[in-house]
Amino acid sequence: MNRKERRGAAKRGKVPATLAYGKAEISSVADLLIEARRHFQQGRIAQAQDVCHQILTREPSHAQSLNLLGVIAQGSERHKTAINFFAKAIAADRFDAAIQYNIASSYQTLDQREKAAIHFKNAIVLGLSGKNAEDLILQNLTVAACVERAFEKWPLPIENEQLFGVAGIEPLAADVFLRCALESIPIHGMELEIFLTHLRSALLHFANHTVLTSRKVTESFIRFACALAQQCFINEYVFAQGSDETKLANELCGQLLERVKAGGEVQPLMLIAVATYFPLHSLAIAEGLLTRDWPDTVTGLLRQQIAEPLEEQRDRIAIPALTPFEDSVSLQVMQQYEENPYPRWTINPLGMLAGERKIKGEPAHSEGSGKEILITGCGTGAHAFQLAQYFPEARVLAIDISLPSLAHARRRTREEGLHNIEYAQADILKLGGIDRSFDCIEAMGVLHHLADPKAAWRGLLSLLRPDGEMRIGLYSEIARHSFVDARAFIAKRGYRATADNIRQFRQEIMGSSDILRWKNLIASADFYSMSGCRDLLFNVIEHRFTISQIKAVLNELGLTFLGFELESEVIEKFQQQFPGADTLTNLSHWDAFEAAHPQTFASMYVFSVKKNPQR
Repeated sequence: MNRKERRGAAKRGKVPATLAYGKAEISSVADLLIEARRHFQQGRIAQAQDVCHQILTREPSHAQSLNLLGVIAQGSERHKTAINFFAKAIAADRFDAAIQYNIASSYQTLDQREKAAIHFKNAIVLGLSGKNAEDLILQNLTVAACVERAFEKWPLPIENEQLFGVAGIEPLAADVFLRCALESIPIHGMELEIFLTHLRSALLHFANHTVLTSRKVTESFIRFACALAQQCFINEYVFAQGSDETKLANELCGQLLERVKAGGEVQPLMLIAVATYFPLHSLAIAEGLLTRDWPDTVTGLLRQQIAEPLEEQRDRIAIPALTPFEDSVSLQVMQQYEENPYPRWTINPLGMLAGERKIKGEPAHSEGSGKEILITGCGTGAHAFQLAQYFPEARVLAIDISLPSLAHARRRTREEGLHNIEYAQADILKLGGIDRSFDCIEAMGVLHHLADPKAAWRGLLSLLRPDGEMRIGLYSEIARHSFVDARAFIAKRGYRATADNIRQFRQEIMGSSDILRWKNLIASADFYSMSGCRDLLFNVIEHRFTISQIKAVLNELGLTFLGFELESEVIEKFQQQFPGADTLTNLSHWDAFEAAHPQTFASMYVFSVKKNPQR
């Protein structure tokens, strides 16, 4: 068969189109992988396998080829073979979330749940390859059917048998990915929340019945119930609850308190059910709960809801205060974030990546070496973590006005073994008086919650070294139109920033007949936690800006605009409209672009500046 004949055969699908036809035409591994995937997607399984094996003759540890072979084995129910391929792929690249998810799925099918849980959690930590956890949860047809039934009936009540079917909750408890997601990350989405709210109520009634009858409960059910309680803690008990439900939860909590004080037996399910309505550390018996013998299935719940919060409470006295706190607005902001520390974050994907860099002996990012970085309004420390891990040779001072937020950040820092972050309490309005200077100052999403953003900005500039840069995040007046509408609605309806009022407000929004009016609100991740919703809509104070206003402030403060941080697709679209080398720093052009594309800065304006040379 000559070259022409081989190419013709390849087109007819008889041999892989990427076979080598002479030394000059050997396809790259990347091209071969594209071809293998194309064969797979078009149902030519044998050809896909052939190309994958061809790749492996060149690169025996090629992770994506091994992964594809594992997926093919999964498709024919050969899960042990699939696991063998996935394990080799993970040995080559353990940071690929898709491979971690795939091997977990096969382990779950083989009922090896704990192995499945390890890899599902790895996949979640690694970001699920950009996929939403919620979409993956709904791939389970049993879960999807329950969610659909709950949503169709809502806001009317639904009987448990009608919702869960004759089999009850147990089939849901067997879904390891659902359990891992509930334990690990806040779940978003109105339909899933409605389902989980019903599930929590069903668990409460089941637990109450179990306490009365001493009914035996399976270990998988206990683990699943713990996961739901952990999810409630993560979202800070944002789920709605009826008066009868609240009454029963209070009664069960009272029974728990009495039994612990009397030294009596406490069934794990009683503890778990209470933990779905009340954070366990808030109970007077919290420390006593830690001294009891509990099954391993509840240790994660006890650590999350008691041990870690108590550690943070004890740690607050060790946090230094750099400034006085006198401004009335600042004091109100302090109260808000002490009651609801923000942001709510649970996983640290950069931690795995930083650890891998150390194992491989890779150098730190040189641009951060030896630099002094100030992070203002660091909250619970997520942003400080990112910078400290990305620039391990930099020295980071992270300040916030909320002691609970800082204590949470300090605990997480100790757990991750980071040694280049220093935390302190301070009011940004007073920060200009400290005797320090920095190469980089970050003020992301904090200036617009101060009484006088420009005064605070000027004070921060006094701490910036001559060649330093400042990174700013500010709300867009145009992009936040729907949230401004919601704040006006809140004021009109008289909702206050209390847990009960926030729950009531959310239920009114979710049940609105004009749901399209609130689509941006319901799509926001912050809508699905108590602290997020309070930060988003019930904040003590909120300033918003236009690009022309930002331009005026930069001129007044003597700053040079260095550019916005945006997705590459947005930059490309902007440059098509405004071609030229210097247009990316032209704020007038950006002003026009935002007018044409109002959601460009839906999150915030995020940009960098430096001092003008003459300053």
